[in-house]
Amino acid sequence: MAPYWDTQLGVRYDSGVGPDRGWLAFGIQGLAPYWFEVDATAYVGGNGRSALRLGAEYELLLTQRLILQPRVEFNLYGKRDQARDIGRGLSDGIAGLRLRYEITRQIAPYVGVEWAAKFGQTAGFARAEGEKTTETRWVAGLRVWF
Repeated sequence: MAPYWDTQLGVRYDSGVGPDRGWLAFGIQGLAPYWFEVDATAYVGGNGRSALRLGAEYELLLTQRLILQPRVEFNLYGKRDQARDIGRGLSDGIAGLRLRYEITRQIAPYVGVEWAAKFGQTAGFARAEGEKTTETRWVAGLRVWF
């Protein structure tokens, strides 16, 4: 599309709690000013359903191999989907930090923490079922790039 920016086209399939949902995805991702990685994807589903996922992350180089990566992501829905316990508007969000060590550029183990929250009607559905609306998650993994 432009230097440092790409478009995306694909599908998304939600399964698990409630009925399965299929979506057509259109998105854009790229490097915004000040080196922020930005991702915005719009989804169109059956029965007039729509969704938007917005995300951003940044890489702070502590050393040439040790990198701290703050990250945020938010999900918004255009229509209430009570069968999947999703409300209209801002539904949920995640903010997190990951610390990775690049053994090589292609192999990098990481550890981190994420804070997840549900908002609006989605939080109301969770409270009605006795679920928490916020949680802290510890994450660990291996980033492989080739």
